Amino acid sequence: MQDALSPDFRELAAFCEGGIITPERMRAVDRNASALGVSGLRLMEVAGLALALAVRESVPERVLVLCGRGNNGGDGLVAARHLQDLAIDVVVPAYGSATPEFLAQMAALRHCAVAVHEVAVPAEVEALASLFEQADVIVDAMLGTGVYGAPREPLASMVGRANLSAARVVSADVPTPGMRSDLVVAFHRPKAPGVRVAGIGIPVAAEVCTGPGDLLCLRPKGPAAHKGAGGEVLVVGGGPYQGAPFLAGMAALQAGADIVRVASPAYVPCPDLIHVPLAGAVVGVEHLEMLIPLARRADVVLCGNGLGAGSHAVVEALAPIARRLVLDADALRIPLPAGAATIYTPHAAEFARMTGRPLSGSLANRAGTVRASVPAGAAVLVKGAVDIVSDGGRVRFNRTGCPAMTVGGTGDVLAGVAAALFCRLPAFEAACAAAYANGRAGEAAAAGRDAGMTATEMLAHIPEVLYG
Repeated sequence: MQDALSPDFRELAAFCEGGIITPERMRAVDRNASALGVSGLRLMEVAGLALALAVRESVPERVLVLCGRGNNGGDGLVAARHLQDLAIDVVVPAYGSATPEFLAQMAALRHCAVAVHEVAVPAEVEALASLFEQADVIVDAMLGTGVYGAPREPLASMVGRANLSAARVVSADVPTPGMRSDLVVAFHRPKAPGVRVAGIGIPVAAEVCTGPGDLLCLRPKGPAAHKGAGGEVLVVGGGPYQGAPFLAGMAALQAGADIVRVASPAYVPCPDLIHVPLAGAVVGVEHLEMLIPLARRADVVLCGNGLGAGSHAVVEALAPIARRLVLDADALRIPLPAGAATIYTPHAAEFARMTGRPLSGSLANRAGTVRASVPAGAAVLVKGAVDIVSDGGRVRFNRTGCPAMTVGGTGDVLAGVAAALFCRLPAFEAACAAAYANGRAGEAAAAGRDAGMTATEMLAHIPEVLYG
């Protein structure tokens, strides 16, 4: 029998995004599919077969396949293999970096009834002019998604010669820049309007669940990066629960923030964190004179960890000042504060408290409730056995984590990771990446145990997951 919170992908398929997909998102989906056991080579095989079937529609006798040396070219090589019963030629650059998938497909093609022509300079392309003139169909598999600007030689000459041909041109996924096209066969989802879409067997979970692909949006720091390039985070919390803001602060550092200040009445020795001492036992409005300049300076303000119920007026005052805001735990109260861009990280009870809407029923029902409750300009990350992330339009499910993470403090770690990533990413993307990384760090720290782990043990695993 299906557990109420276990993923039923027949229901969760309703949360798949539709329409045009960006190159960045497509790379993430491909990477997630690979992590689910559907390799790039398997996807390439299906894509190439779809391309070959589109070529056969016009019943050609002679086919010319133009390939680059990336995965788009690999799709073309697969198509050529499936078309080897025809008179078929392949033209490919003789040099340049190549993906492993392209090289694997080229190795297989060497054993087929296909003529492969390697070209290095425009003159060698011109020497093949008769192939362009005699072809009934030309397959454009030179450059795929994410490539901008005019193609370099010898691809530029291949484009020019193809544009002079009377052949029908079928493009793989997207046309090469400058290339005319009679039909574009897009794989999985369209990358531009007005194209034909061919499914290639990507699992629903690769679209609707977080995965390693969601970490691809984290760009490496350049060699000229300076102190603070990773962002500054201000954590406001503590008082009733002194350890929580420091766990969140250390998690923010481990997740890539360069400078983290913890404004709290309590002090826990953490030399990597900058402690901003607040007089008294709790955070109060009397501290706003000190907190407001710090909030204006920070890239992200995180409030709520260990704060208690008596400091909500402080959160309300800081929210409109923050450039970006993460609210957790005791900050999730009515009236619900909001910044210009906000991430909320409630568990189910806190979600009901902040929205007035309890979560019940199947995972799909709960996700629908979350999506309908997201404030404008925000993302909500509902923590649970399966985390639910939504920005009011998109929905993503996170399945990482383990039973040992029921220990106190793991939510504070998640909030800190989200705050650090929010310095560099939009709210929804930061929340998805944080949920995935936090769960993976918990799994690594637990090392198979279902109990006995501490939140502190997770900290060292966070950079391994995000950047290792």
